[in-house]
Amino acid sequence: MTLFVGIDLETTGLDWATGHRIIEVAAIIYREDETRVGAYVQRIDPERAIDPKAQAVHGISYEELSMCPKWEAVAPKLHALLSKCDEAVAHNGRGFDAPFLIHEFDRVGLSVPSCLHRCVDTMVDGRWATPMGKLPNLGEFAFATGTPYDVAQAHGAEYDVMVMMQAFFAARKWGYFNAINTARSAA
Repeated sequence: MTLFVGIDLETTGLDWATGHRIIEVAAIIYREDETRVGAYVQRIDPERAIDPKAQAVHGISYEELSMCPKWEAVAPKLHALLSKCDEAVAHNGRGFDAPFLIHEFDRVGLSVPSCLHRCVDTMVDGRWATPMGKLPNLGEFAFATGTPYDVAQAHGAEYDVMVMMQAFFAARKWGYFNAINTARSAA
């Protein structure tokens, strides 16, 4: 049975190449029957300041993270969890979450879990959810699948993953995302 891992990150800023770091990660594992079978949710001390624009989005301050573990302690645990999974699912996954994680695993000398190379991106692959095929934000993607979405809880990594995966599974029942997974599995 295929194991999907829904992933979301909150970060100090948008660009890992300029030294931004992960401050919160949620990785929740589901079987293809939609049963939740595991999770790893952790805030991380980024050892650097948070860009004010990023903080305005996720609402996490550096002071809240000062007693959290550093990436070097989190990475092996997250790596072990991701290595058990067949497919990663993330909203803006190929444009943001997967590249950020790949860089951060590489930075501490860990290989890239194979599921990150097969990331289903519910934003890019979910253009069907919006008029004229624009990239949907998570709220729009959830709305298109009839999934409840609370803007007051948005941008919390665990909440975003739970909403995204509920919407993802609803879309799969309608036939979306199945061809993507099949094509990637055959490659």
